[in-house]
Amino acid sequence: MDDYSLLDLFWTMLWFFLWVMWLFLLFKVITDIFRSHDLGGWGKAGWLILTLLLPYIGVLVYVIVRGKSMSKRDIKEAQDRDAAFKAYVREAAGTSDAGGDATTKGSHVDDLAKLAELRDRGAITDEEYQRAKTKLLV
Repeated sequence: MDDYSLLDLFWTMLWFFLWVMWLFLLFKVITDIFRSHDLGGWGKAGWLILTLLLPYIGVLVYVIVRGKSMSKRDIKEAQDRDAAFKAYVREAAGTSDAGGDATTKGSHVDDLAKLAELRDRGAITDEEYQRAKTKLLV
């Protein structure tokens, strides 16, 4: 145990860190292979075989050949996720234009808020407010 110096520990940690980073890159490449819509089945199989049989060379070649398109696919996926999330929030909040039910709920809430504002400003009486509110809710 005394033969293992601090420098040896440093080199061991460095190589371990580089190995872990390479594993992350390998998983990223394999994920990108399956996610890529511009590759056919044989293309995906070929890249997968290359990255699994010759892992270091295969991953480096994949990054060199398809690196730009990897980032484009990442950006597109992030935009799609963001759009789906925004659509879900609009639907859950009741302000969606696509669903009739959600739009109706949203418009009723807006109409009730406008009526309450008119009543508070004195533009309509309490009786007119109650009649309009009853019409909206029925």
